Amino acid sequence: MKEITFTLRKGEDDYIQLIQLLKTTNCVTSGAEAQMVVSEGLVKRNGTTELRKRAKCVPGDIIEYDGIRIELK
Repeated sequence: MKEITFTLRKGEDDYIQLIQLLKTTNCVTSGAEAQMVVSEGLVKRNGTTELRKRAKCVPGDIIEYDGIRIELK
C-alpha cells in the first residue's frame, strides 16, 4: 500500500474536502473522477466507507482508496 502524508496549512485551512484531497494527492485525475469514486463507495475514511463528496477531512483522518493510504496532519 502506498502511503501519503498530507499536511494542512495552519491558520489557513482547518479542513480539506474529500474530493479536493483526492485530486490534490493525485489519487484521481479529475474532479469528476473524485466524485464518482466517492459516490460508488470506493473511499474509506477512518475505516468506514465515506459517501459524502464534500466531507471535511481534518488532521488525524486516514483516507484509503485504491491501495493508497493518506494520513492528514
